[in-house]
Amino acid sequence: MSSRANKKQAARVVRDQIARERARARTLWISIAAVAVLVIAGLAGLVVYQSQRSGEHVNPQHATANGDGLVVGSGPKTVDVYLDFMCPHCKDFEETAGGSLNQMAAANQITLAYHPVAFLDNASTTKYSTRAASATGCASDAGKLTEYVQALFANQPAEGSAGLSDDQLIQLGHTVGISGSGFDTCVRDGKYRPWVQHVTDQALNRGVSGTPTVYVNGKQVEPSLPAITQALGG
Repeated sequence: MSSRANKKQAARVVRDQIARERARARTLWISIAAVAVLVIAGLAGLVVYQSQRSGEHVNPQHATANGDGLVVGSGPKTVDVYLDFMCPHCKDFEETAGGSLNQMAAANQITLAYHPVAFLDNASTTKYSTRAASATGCASDAGKLTEYVQALFANQPAEGSAGLSDDQLIQLGHTVGISGSGFDTCVRDGKYRPWVQHVTDQALNRGVSGTPTVYVNGKQVEPSLPAITQALGG
């Protein structure tokens, strides 16, 4: 092979190598750009998720100090009750213990804190647990929390059903003496649904895994009136 041919072949090899390197560099930068886009999108999604999970909720009136419940009474001992308005056992608890706890709270013998959680949202077709719990926040604003809790359990829907409609939740409020359009708007707008998520998250953080769950002065006890009374020292 002549010297000129060798030079041409060498030049072609160099050109091919340069072309391959350029193609490899383009592929690398395209890959880096694609990864950067995915990272940015992932971070943006995380920010949105965290803002939805953590954030922006408004506490109802008469909320606990950290906003994870609703308070009745101001007694020296605290009874925390975690409940779900779709839970049949919670209805049983309310029927057997609710009246006595409310009387003690009204007499300021105890501070009664209701924590309405949404563990059973999937037990209805309309996220009834969240909607009912949100409505209790509206009832607390209206000063009718205990009456409304009693009405919700007295009219508890069957698991797996749609639950009460928003109009029915509003009508229950009217039956316990809540008047004015503020309550109606509060329920329809789902004002306290983000707050219900906060309550549920805080319950899980405390280790609550089912309802009803009861604590007396920070110590978990059996969810029954005799056990609560004993824990209170009565």
